[in-house]
Amino acid sequence: MASTPRTRREQQQQTRDALVVAARGAFAEQGYHGANLETIARDAGFSKGAVYSNFDGKADLFLAVIDANIEVAFAEGGWNVGEHYQAFEGGSDESHGEEASELIEGFALATLEFIATAARDARLREQMGKRMTILVEGYTAVAAQSRSEQDPLQLNELGALLAALDEGAALLSLGGSHAIDQRALRIGMRRLLTPGPIEESTTRVGEPALHDDALRQRLADAIRAGHAGPDAADER
Repeated sequence: MASTPRTRREQQQQTRDALVVAARGAFAEQGYHGANLETIARDAGFSKGAVYSNFDGKADLFLAVIDANIEVAFAEGGWNVGEHYQAFEGGSDESHGEEASELIEGFALATLEFIATAARDARLREQMGKRMTILVEGYTAVAAQSRSEQDPLQLNELGALLAALDEGAALLSLGGSHAIDQRALRIGMRRLLTPGPIEESTTRVGEPALHDDALRQRLADAIRAGHAGPDAADER
């Protein structure tokens, strides 16, 4: 049975999605300033013109990748910090896990590059601020799943603090600090939401605290899907 032809809007959305997937990998590997739009387009299976047909430029494309990452990270209300979560593996074997970790770290560094650029541009700063609001809302949804009924803080305050802890720990690790590892981060996030004694985390001690394990796993899955190549997606 022949498949139904895609509408122009559906085709455009597929093109945008493919460019975002390719851009995610390029920014993670080469940084915000180092990534090349022509290479991104080629990796997605298009010409450079496809980028400018769908995005205003590199900054607009990067914002679209951030949007996609937030959607992946907080799909279905996020995750329950109070539940045990398998220590981040990143793949079926150690090499895949290391690659995913490196790409997650790489994109975090690219984000710092972009923030520094956006801070000097009123329009980009406004756009990035909107993403930060959505990011905090995502953490607020996570906080809602484990919040103590006796907590004196408002839910939105807990969400903001949870975001500050997770994102702040990542910033420390990216800056070379070993003050907080994945174990301490996981316990700290749980303690913020449910004060009191916390059962020991199974997360590996000494591993850099680059986001909560559940969030990292979601991003790693998205990265692996992108690195499967355009043939892994539906035919355009």
